[in-house]
Amino acid sequence: MPRSSGHAPVGTTPLFATALRTGTPNILQPERTRSLIDAAMRRNWLTNDGPLVQELEERFAAFHDVRHCVAVASGTAGLQLAARAIGMTGDVLMPAFTFVGTAHAMTWIGLRPVFCDVSGATHTLDPPKVEEAITSATGGILATHLWGQPCEIERLQEIAQRHGLPLLFDAAHATGSSYRSVRLGGFGSAEVFSLHATKSINGLEGGVVATNDDTVAERVRLLRNFGFVGEDAVSGIGINAKMNEFSAAMALANLECYDRLHAHDQGIHAAYRDGLADIDGISLFECTPDSSRCDHYAVLEVSDTGAITRDALRQVLAAQNVLTRRYFFPGCHRSPPYARPAQHRSLPVTEQLCRAVVQLPTGLQLTSDDATTIAAIIARAADA
Repeated sequence: MPRSSGHAPVGTTPLFATALRTGTPNILQPERTRSLIDAAMRRNWLTNDGPLVQELEERFAAFHDVRHCVAVASGTAGLQLAARAIGMTGDVLMPAFTFVGTAHAMTWIGLRPVFCDVSGATHTLDPPKVEEAITSATGGILATHLWGQPCEIERLQEIAQRHGLPLLFDAAHATGSSYRSVRLGGFGSAEVFSLHATKSINGLEGGVVATNDDTVAERVRLLRNFGFVGEDAVSGIGINAKMNEFSAAMALANLECYDRLHAHDQGIHAAYRDGLADIDGISLFECTPDSSRCDHYAVLEVSDTGAITRDALRQVLAAQNVLTRRYFFPGCHRSPPYARPAQHRSLPVTEQLCRAVVQLPTGLQLTSDDATTIAAIIARAADA
């Protein structure tokens, strides 16, 4: 069967009058958010560990059943503070198939990302590949819970413990996800969540460092506020990575509605799943049986040998006002400044996923009927 060119007929009207995009922010309680912001302004306490930040930390910790949550300015800052707090040094083993910001966060604080391949079943760091890459220079492991799908946590923890390495999880995609019926947040030395506007539960910008380690939590709190231990006493080098009250207000209002958003996204996934069943060369990424996820990400894998290529399919969808993204093309190991010969180890699964993956719209911007329509567009394109 010939591959579809992906070009829509000239002069046709898109099926969707308003563009449906990946990463459109969810604003679940605008009035509640405004009320919380108004209260912060009346208090005239807008940053520096304000009441809303403290409340968010308490509620996020309870939601993820973890001892400590420390709110920070961004998920990126959270990764940097956590890496410092748990004592990462030298080479950090991490997936090449992740957002380049994960690698940047380590590089910015003087660590060296060493990229490993991922598992085709989970799209997350492949434990045997991690073990193969450990050397005397290795000073930590950084694994990403991708699409809300938890990593192979127990295997990674066993490797880290056996080699005496700190283990950090990038949980940017994974608010509300669980591994073997346990909510993420307390695994490894620490886990870092993102509250960026594109995430399921967002605080405009922001992040949360979660840990069950009292010492790690205290170190992160010091590091996010210049190292201050009192009004004018500094314990060491720190930085300004505090969350402000407005971001905390947005995150609190959204977190209160997590169950409603999750149910909505589950309905979107169900519509995609039904509409995309049994299409040759196209499959919807599903969570592994031992885990559950937040369902904020609807991800397709488009085979190299199917009737339509991934990029041609994106053109077909764009012609109908469905704007998708290819993640995480071309892979961290092929992105400047990391595209150097030493990083060009064999990463076949990463390479295949970079050619195959496309993220579809989810969230409050669309209904289950919209998802059914998008699935029908894909099915027709694949059968062209």
